[in-house]
Amino acid sequence: AHGTLFDRINSQLLDATGVHPEGYNTRFAVIDAEVDTLHGEQIRNYFACKGIELTTCVINGGEADKRPKAVDYILDELCAYKLRRREPFLAIGGGCVLDIAGMAACLYRRGVPFVRVPTTLLAIVDASVGVKNGVDYCCCVTNETYKNRVGSFYAPSSCLLDPAFIASQDKRNISNGFGEILKLALVRSPDLFDLLEVHGKTLIESRFEDATLKQAGVSSRIIDLSIQIMLEELGPNLWETKLDRCVDYGHTFSKLLEMVPGADIMHGEAVNVDGFFCVILSYLRGYIDMDTVNRIFACMKSLSLPTNSSDLNLELAWQSCKDAIEHRHGEQRIPLITEIGESICVSDVTEEELERALVFLGKFDH
Repeated sequence: AHGTLFDRINSQLLDATGVHPEGYNTRFAVIDAEVDTLHGEQIRNYFACKGIELTTCVINGGEADKRPKAVDYILDELCAYKLRRREPFLAIGGGCVLDIAGMAACLYRRGVPFVRVPTTLLAIVDASVGVKNGVDYCCCVTNETYKNRVGSFYAPSSCLLDPAFIASQDKRNISNGFGEILKLALVRSPDLFDLLEVHGKTLIESRFEDATLKQAGVSSRIIDLSIQIMLEELGPNLWETKLDRCVDYGHTFSKLLEMVPGADIMHGEAVNVDGFFCVILSYLRGYIDMDTVNRIFACMKSLSLPTNSSDLNLELAWQSCKDAIEHRHGEQRIPLITEIGESICVSDVTEEELERALVFLGKFDH
């Protein structure tokens, strides 16, 4: 009934920017450069037809752009716009843009409201949920770049989800989103895994537009179930006082994989490479059988997700374990599955164990 978010008949986008005195006819939006290319004119027309002048701050949404200077750029633009203390601004884009904008919202006047509008499958099921924001940090002392090293826990005033955006993504980006969805299936939901196993490939090929699957509610069920799992896991532990977290599955080795200079790997892809490596670790520990390994591998391949990387070597894997000890306060706390939909956290992975797993990983037809 509402149409998509940028349809003029839909008031949700405007409503999310708050109630203002009569005659206050300006709004502010941080927009992903890719989104601006695809939808920028429509977004501006949406507000123009309602008599509102939209000030836009367009930023790049790649991992390489997720730096403190991007936050500074938004802060400069907010100062120039003269954002009011209780005026929510819009953040429209993928996960990186939402992270950067959330950080800026947290810092500006010690905290102003902002609205998340995720436009990628990955952002809809991942960045839209929870209260984390942040950027990668280049340290002048170590001369290294650290993923999400600087950030905040800061909740948006609201989050608007519109799965219609997914159809504007290419297949690689949609597969990338499935990297995070499959992670959730492996640690929490056999039902979600079954849906991915049967329908994932069709959803990627059709960009979530397959009429039969839409009518059957499969596409919305996958998104809803993913968000429900994230909410259930993050809700009681928003500020991560508990560091044994199953949603950290796929996030032990992937951080360094993503930060390899020049690496052509997206976040969900790196999470999946990490996730399959952890499947191997589970198998070698006797937690799961080979049939389960093969079933997971086949599902990953059907989703066009990478299962290995030339950058995943013993040095990177062992350094990742060391970094995990630092990040997870003295213990590795690496989530490993014990069956599809169940997991435990372990803190005793050895360098020799990693070496055996890497050898075994090499036996698959990646």
